[in-house]
Amino acid sequence: MTFGIRLADAVGRFGTLCVGIDPHPALLAAWGLPDTPDGIDRFSATVLEAVTGHVAVIKPQVALFERHGSRGMAALERLLARGTESGVLTIADAKRGDIGSTMAGYADAWLRDGSALAADALTLSPYLGFESLRPALTAARETGRGVFVLALTSNPEGASVQHAGGENSVARRIVQAAAAENDGGVPGSVGLVIGATTGPAVRELGLDLAGFNGPILAPGVGAQGAGRGELESTFAGTSGVVLPNSSREILSAGPAVAALRAAVAATQRSLGLAGDAGPGMD
Repeated sequence: MTFGIRLADAVGRFGTLCVGIDPHPALLAAWGLPDTPDGIDRFSATVLEAVTGHVAVIKPQVALFERHGSRGMAALERLLARGTESGVLTIADAKRGDIGSTMAGYADAWLRDGSALAADALTLSPYLGFESLRPALTAARETGRGVFVLALTSNPEGASVQHAGGENSVARRIVQAAAAENDGGVPGSVGLVIGATTGPAVRELGLDLAGFNGPILAPGVGAQGAGRGELESTFAGTSGVVLPNSSREILSAGPAVAALRAAVAATQRSLGLAGDAGPGMD
């Protein structure tokens, strides 16, 4: 079963909210946890316990595990494995992008069956050329996994590259290339990353999200400023599943599992997203 189909099934049951698992040092301190591999392991396990059965997708930020070296990456491996066991889809936010055998190595690490780092989906950077991603696109198709390609990000620096080209902008060409990877008639597994605060640019650059048959990961919700209005404006008419990602606003409610679940429910309500109420949630 492809990632696109599994994602459609999961959001049909639990709604579209994606919860980021970002063990920032400040959050660990606020939770009373050490900024160590053991601390991020406990942090991650608690968030997963809180969201299982309540959201469809989690998105661990790989950099915040990687900063702890091999033991940090081992904590990430355990989180990905626990996510699979719990039935929660995982998007590894690694933003990998390279060429040739190096890209093939990244694909083997994150998208191969049996790999300790295997996730349900992986974020990719196409700025060495979209076709440089081919090893990852092929691996994802062969194993039924997904990818999310950076298309239009909300950081100010991104515009210097992504907006270049005017009517034939880099962002527009990335959207077109990703759309061509998806089969018509079924939910696609090649998705896009488009910031939830980029609404004007989506329109100005003429991005065809109505014709895009794949999921869209939409960071920027909550602490970064995007709310229901920004989501509705940015993604009006979009045909694929839009996954608003919220991290710090939800994670700051921890460390109690009940408080994290309440924060998930509050975020789903504030964004107008369908979600599974589950025990202890309105």
